[in-house]
Formats: sequence, C-alpha cells, structure tokens
Amino acid sequence: MAPLTTKTSAMMTLYDCATAPSPRRARILLAEKGIAHETVEIDLRNREQLGAAFRQVNPQCTVPVLRTDEGLVLTDNAAIAAYLEARFPQPPLLGETPAEKAEIASWNWRVEFEGFLAIAEALRNSSPAMAHRALPGPVDYAQIPELAERGVARVGQFLIALNERLASCDFIAADRFSIADITAVVAVDFARIIKIKPGEQHPHVQRWRQAMAQRASMSI
Repeated sequence: MAPLTTKTSAMMTLYDCATAPSPRRARILLAEKGIAHETVEIDLRNREQLGAAFRQVNPQCTVPVLRTDEGLVLTDNAAIAAYLEARFPQPPLLGETPAEKAEIASWNWRVEFEGFLAIAEALRNSSPAMAHRALPGPVDYAQIPELAERGVARVGQFLIALNERLASCDFIAADRFSIADITAVVAVDFARIIKIKPGEQHPHVQRWRQAMAQRASMSI
C-alpha cells in the first residue's frame, strides 16, 4: 500500500504516548485522514501525566489530547473523532448515511465496552506497576483482584463475539473501514498485554487483522 498523504497543512498538536493504546487510536485516525500534526510525548511510565505541567493541558490526566490549530483542546477519543470527522469528512470514518452512522457508532461502542475496557480492567487490577492506579485519571483507586479475573473472562467472550461478527463481513461495521475497525485493532493488539490473542479458534479475527495490517496507518 502506498504511504498515506497529507491533505491539509493545519498543524495540530497531539499529546501522545507511543506505548499506550488510547493515543494510538487517535494516531491511526489522524493518519487515515492524512492530517499533519505535531506530537508531544507524555511519559506515562514515569507518571508525567500527573504532573503540574500536563494538568494544565488536561486536568483529567489522560492521553490522547488534541490541541487544534483553532485553539480547542480535545481530551478524549470521542471528541477527537467527532471533531476530525466534521472538519475533515473525507474519508468518512464515522459513516455517511444515517444507517451507516448508527451501525458504526453501535459497534464502536460495543468494541470499546466489551473489548477495550475489559482489557484495561484486567490489566489495571492486576499489574503491580498500577497498584493504587486501577482507573486512569487524577484520583487513585485501589486494585480489586476479582475485577481482573472478570476482565480476562470478558476479553475471551469479546474475541468469540468478534469472530462471529467477522465470519460474514470484511469490516466491523457498515461494510466499510471505519472507526470501529480502528478501535478493534487497538483492542485486539492491546489484549496481548494480558497474554490473550486471537488463536485458531478465531480464524475470522485473524483474517481481518491480517487485512488491517496492510493499511499504512496500522504501523504507526
């Protein structure tokens, strides 16, 4: 596949962390739309997100954050996606028709809830590095081991459901590449951190993931 091309000279700033899954979703979205931007790396490992300087950018102490060339500060993936789709509608990643928009939104929410958040639940409630950091944000929360166990079970069920969905289609929703595929790619890759990945019992997920790997944005 040819490299992605830049479609606009607008220089936005993405507050990113190259090793974290949430900002990767924003990076892929920006790449798919060919939007030029600057990057500021935030060191989550050393808790830079909790420091005074970054709190001035985002009091919620999370990444990604997108500062637009208009001066808006967007502090979550939902806001970033809504803004970029409205301002740069091509290619359409949230759908074009009312039916497409509804189906993509529904599957994107489902992938986030059943997959992405379940993985985070398992990781944050079991990793020693995240002791007292069971939820992201400015407030410390204690780990609950039972939630880690539940998270692992939820991720297993998520892969089953995803495999069933992809048995009859090439994309997650609306017969086109969309933000639902972006969220799902990041979730499936993120699951490896809790030692879960698609196996021979998930052939349709494996086929889909191999196809997604051909997109230039997925290597970012």
